[in-house]
Amino acid sequence: MDGSRAAEVIIIGGGLHGSSAALHLARAGVRALVIEKNYVGRHASGVNAGGVRTLSRHLAEVPLALASRELWYRIGELVDDDCGFEQHGQVRVAENEADAQTLRERLQIMTAHGYTHEQWISPEDLRALIPAIAPTVRGGLIAREDAAADPYRTTLAFRRKAASLGARFLEGVRVGSALPQAGQWRVETDAGVYTAPRILNCAGAWADRIAAQWGEPVPLQPISPMMLVTLRMDHFLDPVVLGTGRPLSFKQRANGTVLIGGGRRAWVDRDTEWTELDFRSLAEGARTVCDLFPHMRHAVVNRGWAGIEAAMPDEIPVIGRSSRHETAFHAFGFSAHGFELGPIVGRIMADLITTGKTELPIAPFRIERFSGA
Repeated sequence: MDGSRAAEVIIIGGGLHGSSAALHLARAGVRALVIEKNYVGRHASGVNAGGVRTLSRHLAEVPLALASRELWYRIGELVDDDCGFEQHGQVRVAENEADAQTLRERLQIMTAHGYTHEQWISPEDLRALIPAIAPTVRGGLIAREDAAADPYRTTLAFRRKAASLGARFLEGVRVGSALPQAGQWRVETDAGVYTAPRILNCAGAWADRIAAQWGEPVPLQPISPMMLVTLRMDHFLDPVVLGTGRPLSFKQRANGTVLIGGGRRAWVDRDTEWTELDFRSLAEGARTVCDLFPHMRHAVVNRGWAGIEAAMPDEIPVIGRSSRHETAFHAFGFSAHGFELGPIVGRIMADLITTGKTELPIAPFRIERFSGA
């Protein structure tokens, strides 16, 4: 087989995590081949809310989120692009007493585990921070060091930097099978066969199909989180605002447009890569926005969209070595909150592939937890 069809590592999926892994591998002197069926950033990586969020993470994710945030603070050094990174904090607001109780219980749990990055913010301080917010809010939790970035720009920046260091990217190439053969991984695609001694499954909403080929079936569900963006408005908001009792992710970008998300889902067919917005659900989200920010009743929605992402039943990803193959690895199933983790997951995968270990606690993310699925 000619050299162009052989690689040291093949990465299936060119989203943020695949591109990040390619970059960190390249920094370690390992040139990966990334095979992407569409183009880099086509689905979840390029069309999410862009939250650099440690706030309200699953406990298992908190160490990774905090480590990744440190990389985000120096993102320009990593990828030669600031990725639209803006650090104004994120706040999860309490609309009523039930929300406030939920958030106080969360804070107690975090304190018990020794985490101090989430703090209570009083109703008065919250209104001082965000004067446009409804006066009825009951306070909330704030992570003042959290931030946001531009997801598509970020994913492309990781791709460009990885390529500049020797990684190769094949876009518009679909993987059919990826199976071990004679000490190598033989990856059959619609553009021919590629081989490598090691392989990484970053296939997002399609990753269960690769895992199944490796004898590791998982109960992955394809989801399609929806986003709306308004026309430009006068500046009124710096931090990202999250809901508690009602789903909401709300931020104003530097250009004045307002981005509205929060996990509301479109209809999706992953085989045809088709999504259709659920306007009834979007209307409910708009109602939440207007309750929290009354002046948004006059906002004009410019467009909406949805990418396709993988959700796991326990809402945390699969990260780590294959349970069946020593030279195969997984990083998928980020359940609509993987953007912030992109930089650190790439480093974790590069460490596992090159040294067999990582300093961060990834045991909760083992694929073996689904062995009875």
